[in-house]
Amino acid sequence: MSKPLIELRCFNSLAKVLASRQEPDSRYRIDKATALSNEVFSFQIAYRAEQLLKGIRFTVQSSLSDAVTVRRVGLAPSELPCYDDHDGYVINDQPGLFPDPLYPLDPKGESALPGSWNAVWVTVELADRFSAGVYPIEVQLHGAEGQLLGAQRIELQVLNASLPKQKLIRTEWFHTDCLAVYYNVDVFSEGHWELIEQYAQTAVKMGINMLLTPLFTPPLDTEIGGERPTVQLIGVARSAQGYAFDFSLLQRWIAMGERCGLQYFEFSHLFTQWGAQFAPKVMAVEGGELKRIFGWETDASGAEYGQFLEALLPELDRFIREAGIQERVFFHVSDEPGLQHLDSYKQASARLRAFLADYPTFDALSNYEFYGHGLVKTPVVASDHIEPFLAHGVQNLWTYYCCAQYKQVSNRFFAFPSERNRVIGFQLYKFNIRGFLHWGYNFWHSQYSRKPLNPFVQTDADRAFPSGDAFLVYPGDAGPIESIRMQVFYEALQDLRALELLETLIGCERTIALIEEDLESPLTFSEYPHDPSWLVIKREKINRLIAQEQSGFSG
Repeated sequence: MSKPLIELRCFNSLAKVLASRQEPDSRYRIDKATALSNEVFSFQIAYRAEQLLKGIRFTVQSSLSDAVTVRRVGLAPSELPCYDDHDGYVINDQPGLFPDPLYPLDPKGESALPGSWNAVWVTVELADRFSAGVYPIEVQLHGAEGQLLGAQRIELQVLNASLPKQKLIRTEWFHTDCLAVYYNVDVFSEGHWELIEQYAQTAVKMGINMLLTPLFTPPLDTEIGGERPTVQLIGVARSAQGYAFDFSLLQRWIAMGERCGLQYFEFSHLFTQWGAQFAPKVMAVEGGELKRIFGWETDASGAEYGQFLEALLPELDRFIREAGIQERVFFHVSDEPGLQHLDSYKQASARLRAFLADYPTFDALSNYEFYGHGLVKTPVVASDHIEPFLAHGVQNLWTYYCCAQYKQVSNRFFAFPSERNRVIGFQLYKFNIRGFLHWGYNFWHSQYSRKPLNPFVQTDADRAFPSGDAFLVYPGDAGPIESIRMQVFYEALQDLRALELLETLIGCERTIALIEEDLESPLTFSEYPHDPSWLVIKREKINRLIAQEQSGFSG
């Protein structure tokens, strides 16, 4: 029997199809699945030919075809896929190519590389448009001459139940300066505003409902003494009579965010990162000249910056209330303070509290002492340091991870299997986590923002952070290019919403029991199954139980 011109496999969304002769583990294979009526469901078609084939086209045969999008899974380079002392729960710890960006299909056709697996990503956005039932979806591959090379088929059962609205507050830090620099547009020019809105729309689509809002250039990932490009929404004028403020750009930002569907706004940090010891960069017009009036040279606890805050914060409070967003605003003090910064953070926190006591403050941190001293209303705790906060029963608890959370806990690095990304949905549910923060939606600079990078070439912040930490989207010519990691994290959010729905039907205790019924030890942020089939099977069971319980309730 002659070997087929092209080999095909159908995998679920958790497979990472590497560019090699070895196909993914059979545990990722899929031929049928269920989804609730408003879910986004994804799967992959992997293909391999022994010789180079050009001009391949993909077509979808299904009564769901209007809801289906097919994209090519691109390969991204990584020089630093993970740190040398990683925990072993990785796909590959060597530099190489990893599947990540999701490119639109080339209208001239795609190519099958000789002897190497390639993949396309198939997304089904149901959006409550289809009645309950079983829908076959067949993806066909056609050659350059139109001949059928092969096909793969799954059966998707749409259930008569809908996910509830997302409760979790999620922010991925939005770096407006990176947009301006990469696309070579002036900050807050009309071209810049168009890009900001495009990227905000994509963020909302993927479950990001809070937007980092640069009152002043965020003092984040900046070398001490260095500067990031100015992105300042509050206009400042300084004269002998004092300060005057212009909130018109901030007003436009809020309107843009609400138009995109964003629910919450986090105002950028009013003190520098890692200790709250200095002021952020603040630009002001003085004597007819725009110049920097505060920055690394400004003592955060000094009288001059204190007078500025005393003038600004009551005016900002008035603006917030007039805009009617006072229930949807969060303030930052300083990012990731350590215990050695407790005193400086305490002083900075007190300065804000004097004027902003009615608003929540939240910061990424690891030490319980900051919450215990009442310095942070809403702690955002590193996932590998969260146990003391859980033990104290802290309410409205948030969590985050970044490059430092690479042992045992969930994360989204290129080198990590996708199930390690997705499992966080179950963890967020069990521990009733209020919010999730990550610092890198589109950070396309090197570490400390010393220079801009091409994120298609350098994915590790110039050999600083494991690839996958610094950004979730790539800068396409026509706007943001999504990633596998972004899609899989959204699936985690859908898992969370499904669990919340199930809780309304059977209660919290029974829902957690269902999660843990086949585990040797209770689920925690560091202990969870490493088997991708566990997540898939568990979610199928949750779906069917929801459908069963709702059917029984309605009947």
